[in-house]
Amino acid sequence: MRALIVLVLLAVLVMAATCYESHESMESHEYLNPFLNRQRANGFIRDDTGLRAVLQERIRERNKAPQERQREICEDFHLCEQYALNHGYPAAYRHYFGRRRNK
Repeated sequence: MRALIVLVLLAVLVMAATCYESHESMESHEYLNPFLNRQRANGFIRDDTGLRAVLQERIRERNKAPQERQREICEDFHLCEQYALNHGYPAAYRHYFGRRRNK
């Protein structure tokens, strides 16, 4: 009889140790509601229109107008940028880069 009581107590202890609901599992919000609503589900999935807009922006970056390329070149050169503040970017580009000399 004593062995049966010890065996039952041991079984209860093993069951309590293995079936315990830890506090970490209760912290998860999925425990109470495992399903997402439509707004949250669509928050991390991009649609085709968003991808198409990104692709168009990349194409526009590659095919820049000549004036925009000249302005960026002038902005990288400090003296040209200072000249552009007084006379404008087209005049500054012509002043510093317009007359290239070939040696």
